[in-house]
Amino acid sequence: MINANIIRLLQLVVPWFSIPFLPKKSYREFFPVTVVASILVTGMCSLAVPYKWWRVNGGLKEKVFNDGSFILGPFMVGTLWIFHFTFGNFLRYIIVNIVFDGLFAYPLNYLFERLRLYRLINFKPKHILGTFIGFALFIYGFQSMLQRYK
Repeated sequence: MINANIIRLLQLVVPWFSIPFLPKKSYREFFPVTVVASILVTGMCSLAVPYKWWRVNGGLKEKVFNDGSFILGPFMVGTLWIFHFTFGNFLRYIIVNIVFDGLFAYPLNYLFERLRLYRLINFKPKHILGTFIGFALFIYGFQSMLQRYK
């Protein structure tokens, strides 16, 4: 079995290789909403400890590395790309988010559990999907508000 920390490291680094292909204008325009979204997910990850939503093998260091590698890797980069391709067309935005959040909540979650990155306890894939869709709606509104004030 592949070492979980190698997977986490790859998860953190590999998505950033796509950033040079993102137009600088999109990066500047959508980076603030990406930071807000990352703060939301960081808060969710912080609540996972007292509510026992999921468990990461090891101690606090492994949990921080696990959550951080997801938030700072595919989540941040994915948010930038999704906004680049969909902002301004809410229907496209929500459909893309439902597809990607569904992929994460179900098949990827199953894979990550099998790779022993974490194990869901009091949080189910449907909760992941619902939470991320809620975050997507919130950050779209946030970005719309930022656009109005520019």
